Amino acid sequence: MNVNGKPMRTIWVGDDGKSVTIIDQTYLPHKLQTTDLNTLEDAVSAIADMKVRGAPCIGATAAYGMAVAVRNDPSEAAIKQAYDALNAARPTAVNLKWALDECMDTIDGLDESDRASALFQRAGEICDEDVDICSKIGDYGLDLLKNISKEKEGDTVNILTHCNAGWVATVDWGTAIAPIYKAFDAGLDVHVWVDETRPRSQGARLTAWELEQHGVPYTVITDNSGGHLMQNGLVDICIVGTDRTTATGDVCNKIGTYLKALAAFDNEVPFYVGAPSRSIDWEMQDGLTEIPIEVRSGEEEVGWIFGRDEDGVLRRVTTMPDPSKSRNDAFDVTPREYITGLITERGVCDANRDALRVLFPEKG
Repeated sequence: MNVNGKPMRTIWVGDDGKSVTIIDQTYLPHKLQTTDLNTLEDAVSAIADMKVRGAPCIGATAAYGMAVAVRNDPSEAAIKQAYDALNAARPTAVNLKWALDECMDTIDGLDESDRASALFQRAGEICDEDVDICSKIGDYGLDLLKNISKEKEGDTVNILTHCNAGWVATVDWGTAIAPIYKAFDAGLDVHVWVDETRPRSQGARLTAWELEQHGVPYTVITDNSGGHLMQNGLVDICIVGTDRTTATGDVCNKIGTYLKALAAFDNEVPFYVGAPSRSIDWEMQDGLTEIPIEVRSGEEEVGWIFGRDEDGVLRRVTTMPDPSKSRNDAFDVTPREYITGLITERGVCDANRDALRVLFPEKG
């Protein structure tokens, strides 16, 4: 995607083939800040402190984190330490463990001297594969938006999304936002309702910034507005992302997704999930009982807000009498019965085990 007219990814390796750089998303939209990952600790911090976020981007960062760690120390003990530290950085996104297991498979049986180069190569492949997966999700989602546009005889297609599932949540293109980019580029008249997505405002900060950069029309709305807009016929389709989808079609995503799904179901608004196969946990059956829900600091993320004041100064402020008296569940689970369909890189399917097995028969 483009930033100020310049093509960028969220994570990349320098010309030397060794230095890893990320976009530090904690500064967006106020400043485009990049950060180098030179050590295992740098990679763990990038994931845990949400300098990178979004399941696919977390997975890519974990893969490069392993490569950097092994470059610094290729011993068995150091590899185990790196795996455990990265795996514990954030518990909910399944791409994290998937990428780490890919790294372990890559270096299995290799001499210490060959491990780092093999991991850098595999991490690069993981990134390129993610771009291809997201692009294909965009193509299949584009067909859905084209059908709505045809039904509306070319009138504006209004899409509601939650949190950020665009290109900064992946390596490029995004999941839920990829169909919107494809539709806009194809000349469809689209407009996006962007949930602000408290407490970290990933919608207002990141999705709005992305869409602004690409020129896509959008409006930021409060998190509680979606149901009202649906009741009044102002939403044609909801598309959200996923941090973990079970083999049976339950979807875990940013807190507040479940409420949007309920409102969409009640108002007969199609509710789709951009679901790359790497975000599907093929071993999990019941999202409500099996998916670990990350609970982050309420005081730091709910009690305090970071932004730019009218003088252009970045400040941290609170609107509460006591910021410590807050709770911060980071994700919720939307049961499969409220989901119209999953948009995968192999096509769109119903949110259930049988439909997923048709698209991914190798998963059994």
